[in-house]
Amino acid sequence: MLGVLAEVKSAAWSDKLLWVLMARHAALSESELREVLLETYAANDGMNQLLLAHLDPRAWRSRSVKKNNRKGRTLAEIFSHLHNNRLVWLKNSAPHLKRPAPLDPARCTIKQARAAHRQSAVRCLEMLKEALSNRTPRRVTKFSRGSWTQTWPAGATMFSYMFAHEAHHRGQAIMLARQLGYRLPDKAAYGIWRWEKLWKECGFETRPR
Repeated sequence: MLGVLAEVKSAAWSDKLLWVLMARHAALSESELREVLLETYAANDGMNQLLLAHLDPRAWRSRSVKKNNRKGRTLAEIFSHLHNNRLVWLKNSAPHLKRPAPLDPARCTIKQARAAHRQSAVRCLEMLKEALSNRTPRRVTKFSRGSWTQTWPAGATMFSYMFAHEAHHRGQAIMLARQLGYRLPDKAAYGIWRWEKLWKECGFETRPR
């Protein structure tokens, strides 16, 4: 009888130990996933910087006319839109963070756009660090894209939207430059897909994982 009880007790302790180990592994996995998302967002701005660095200044404010005679955005307007949208996210979701000045697409230069993007990217990264933190209380608990749409809880979906929004407009910028006759060099147009190099240029000791 004592032997049976000992076996039951031993099994119970084994189950408890297994649960503790699994919980610890899950915590480590969550921590690593959080770091990967933050690294990816940092690399996201590296992609924007790569395009801006290789854009022909003659294309910056040139405008293409669509088939329906509607005027599309200029490259200056696309990159100003990206920066200014970041400011909206920061204002609505992390008002405690200091925001850089907005860009005026009618006046800003490529150099000014690059500097502004660096500044807003740093602030957005700070916002994401707080949003993805497992500490309580968090200062960033919601993600608001503006009064035109619903507010979401801060988290992985917030990151996904921020990354997807900029990826969408990067594609527009690459296509527009080509349509205007100022095609981006391959090291820029295809460089945004060389993530190992982008990770290295961001100064990360790791690689995409």
